[in-house]
Amino acid sequence: MDATWLAMTASMSWFGDRLEAWGAAPLFAVFEALSLDRASALGGALARRIGPFLGVSKLARRNLSRAFPELSEAEIERIVTGMWDNLGRVAAEYPHLRRISVFEPGGRVETHGFEHVDRAVAAGRRMIVFSGHIANWEIGMLAGVQYGITVAQIYRAANNPLMDRMIARFRGDRGELIPKGAVAARQAITALRRGTHLGLLADQKMNDGIPVPFFGRPAMTAPALAVLALRFDCAVLPLRVERLEGARFRVTVSPALPLPRSGDPHADAAALMAEVNATLEAWIRDRPEQWLWVHRRWPD
Repeated sequence: MDATWLAMTASMSWFGDRLEAWGAAPLFAVFEALSLDRASALGGALARRIGPFLGVSKLARRNLSRAFPELSEAEIERIVTGMWDNLGRVAAEYPHLRRISVFEPGGRVETHGFEHVDRAVAAGRRMIVFSGHIANWEIGMLAGVQYGITVAQIYRAANNPLMDRMIARFRGDRGELIPKGAVAARQAITALRRGTHLGLLADQKMNDGIPVPFFGRPAMTAPALAVLALRFDCAVLPLRVERLEGARFRVTVSPALPLPRSGDPHADAAALMAEVNATLEAWIRDRPEQWLWVHRRWPD
């Protein structure tokens, strides 16, 4: 019975993955046939109309009410709608990623603070560049590769392997990709040892992480960023992506965070991750509609 049930479950998962991919493929084809601006606008419009009525939006509203207890229900609804608009735009922008030129003068991406990257490179330091699921988070990795530095991106693979491969094709040849999992730490260490820099999104929950304050509540946070930075004396650079209007963005690199050196590696890692979370929180507070509030970031 158990073997039969497992086989049926695997079959249902296989069919569900293909059904999702079959539905996504023609939609991505439509987005690709449109200009980037029109695709982004269409993706945002579709998500604004559908997303707020999905069950997962209840989690977004709860997260928002706990993070911003002073907000009214109308203000929370405005942020939830804006979040879906941003997510729809991100999805629609995927087929156009390879054609976005981050550093094109007068282009659709403003860039600031890349002198901090130059300073780390001139000092011979490896970098760990972190961001979050804010605005179109793919622009950050794109910026690093187009700036000419060698970057290995640590990312969470999509649950659906067919969708993951589809998204990988849209990303194109944009540096090394390290999927999160059992071997991620080993691959990250290998990359740093050969002089490759790391990029990662530091705002996701990790069940076996460490509790670090985030919007006033403990959030289980992966300490790998801090552990690697302290071990290899990396420059930890915050990279913020903002959606300005439509499919136009601002990328800002801030000065490297100071590395705690108390002599207690566990305390130092926790202190550095607290700074990382505080940086992410400040960005999210500034533009809350551009963050992924549907993520189960807190344990309660």
